[in-house]
Amino acid sequence: MELNENARIDTGQVDDRRGSGGGGGGIPIPIPGGGGRGGIVGLIIAVLVALVGGGFGLNAMTGGGSEAGDNTALEQKCSADDALKQLDCRNTLYVNSIQAYWRTALPERFGQQYQPSKTVFFSQGVSTGCGQADSGVGPFYCPADDLVYIDLTFYQTLADQLGAEGEFAQPYVLAHEYGHHVQDLLGTEAQMRRQQQRDPGSANALSVKLELQADCYAGAWAKNATGTADEQGQKIFKSITEQDIAQAIDTAEKIGDDAISKRANRPVNPDEFTHGSSEQRKQWFTKGYTTGDPKSCDTFGGSL
Repeated sequence: MELNENARIDTGQVDDRRGSGGGGGGIPIPIPGGGGRGGIVGLIIAVLVALVGGGFGLNAMTGGGSEAGDNTALEQKCSADDALKQLDCRNTLYVNSIQAYWRTALPERFGQQYQPSKTVFFSQGVSTGCGQADSGVGPFYCPADDLVYIDLTFYQTLADQLGAEGEFAQPYVLAHEYGHHVQDLLGTEAQMRRQQQRDPGSANALSVKLELQADCYAGAWAKNATGTADEQGQKIFKSITEQDIAQAIDTAEKIGDDAISKRANRPVNPDEFTHGSSEQRKQWFTKGYTTGDPKSCDTFGGSL
């Protein structure tokens, strides 16, 4: 993967709240070795699923709301000559590419205009429309305020705890979360929640379908990422290699429900899956990438 040093990094698509506090009560989910609810299972799955759907009643328990970020330092850093060496600037550019893709793909493929969503960079804790969250939750999308949230230290956890060390794991993670934003815009997420209420016994299976569709959407973006450009028409990526795609697939496999359960020394129970097995996540990301068409990502098969 090679980013274009001439592409403008649009920091306006990010809300930098790092260092602003706001952790409050938080939702502490420990990583392996810390005990608690399944260790890494909690880190990657439990709270992520909760917040995608409104958060285990988090609004009622902890209150919602948001806080203003300050992008001054980020703007200065990302306008410097060495911007692409900076983790936060690279991730901002990934966000730029993902949203540039959906600005074209959503109206072309679904007949609906894309509504941008900011990515919130936070550290330790953050106040969201879905309630208070801390870094233990991993990246998530909150449909209550239409924002993507990530503590960038998550990538180190992803590498250290799950072995997903490739650089392309990062845009894959962001593209997956923006897949949830697209589902929100299309009404898929709301339909799925209503179906869960009508058929509680299928709640986990429906959650898996939502997550696999987000993986597929991420694959569709990856296929088209080299065609994305900044506002001046500069290509954002110079190249994306098969090795990059292999890194994304490797990440998808390593955050499959079965793989995470095994790492946490928990029994593998498909009835408890919420995100899909390693094979399913690989399959649907690959389908999105192979076809390059988000319309191919019908994981629900008309069940909604």
